[in-house]
Amino acid sequence: MKIFEALRQDHEKQRLLLKILAETSGNTAARREYFEELKTQLESHAIAEERHFYTHLLEKDSTVDLTRHGIAEHHEIDELLEKLDETDMSSPAWLRHLKNLQEKVEHHLADEEQKFFQVAGSVLNERQKTQLADEYKKEMKQELDEEKLTA
Repeated sequence: MKIFEALRQDHEKQRLLLKILAETSGNTAARREYFEELKTQLESHAIAEERHFYTHLLEKDSTVDLTRHGIAEHHEIDELLEKLDETDMSSPAWLRHLKNLQEKVEHHLADEEQKFFQVAGSVLNERQKTQLADEYKKEMKQELDEEKLTA
């Protein structure tokens, strides 16, 4: 597996969780559970992606700007998650914040998949693409396992 397929698999999980969450209402067990899963997925993905994809692309002139942009979007997503954490789930504001998060995440994923992956694909060799996927998946597993232990 190459890094791009590994990242796309997690992107699909994130899209699905956002879609499911947008259809929930109130401060229910289901909404809380899906939100916790989404937070875990987004936070773990950002850490693993920055460590095992972005860091290698900061070294290349052609991918520096895209990498910085991606890191900045991760920060914006973190801020939106914090805002959701601080908002009562039963209030209409929570759903508005979730919609903002959904738009930001979907924009970020589209940027990566439609622009960033193509440029990154031209600067990484085949061995690097496979190695980065292995490292990314290992980091994701570790992050998710740690999250389960602290939950």
